[in-house]
Amino acid sequence: MRSRDSKRLVIDTDVAQASGDEAATDPRAINCRDFLKEARSQEHWVVMTRAISDEWKRHQSRFALEWRVSMDARRRIDRIDPPKDTELRDKVTNTTNDENEIEATEKDFHLLQAALATDRIVISLDETIRQLFARASQRVGEIQGIIWVNPDRTAEEQPIAWLQGGALPEAHRRLSI
Repeated sequence: MRSRDSKRLVIDTDVAQASGDEAATDPRAINCRDFLKEARSQEHWVVMTRAISDEWKRHQSRFALEWRVSMDARRRIDRIDPPKDTELRDKVTNTTNDENEIEATEKDFHLLQAALATDRIVISLDETIRQLFARASQRVGEIQGIIWVNPDRTAEEQPIAWLQGGALPEAHRRLSI
């Protein structure tokens, strides 16, 4: 059972792939590992759709695999199957005419869909897609309230402190900046 203060986090595969073990020296690997560890210690949940789970299985680091197993053992994986919302996907992809941007938004739309079906929080390293979705949110109101946090932007976003503070939906973290 989820506590009232815990949040369901949609964690992009890039975080799972980048996270390193205790011997890691790369700052990104350390930041992602520490974020995942803190999410677990603060009793937050991870959201897994079939697409997210499949991506994690293909790309997760050894640490991320161990972390995911520990989250499963704690029964803190929220496995969901959100309904396909092709109308919303089309609204988001139609905010650009650039083929590369359309392809990128289609590829990662499942993150938004999972977030909208849970606590509206995405954790991702991908600043390019974050900006594309932020730009799309100016015309697509349904995604404006999604919170987006990058665990590698420690100085700017203070992701660990944010988790410790309850992962609140602070305005400066919303896609609609």
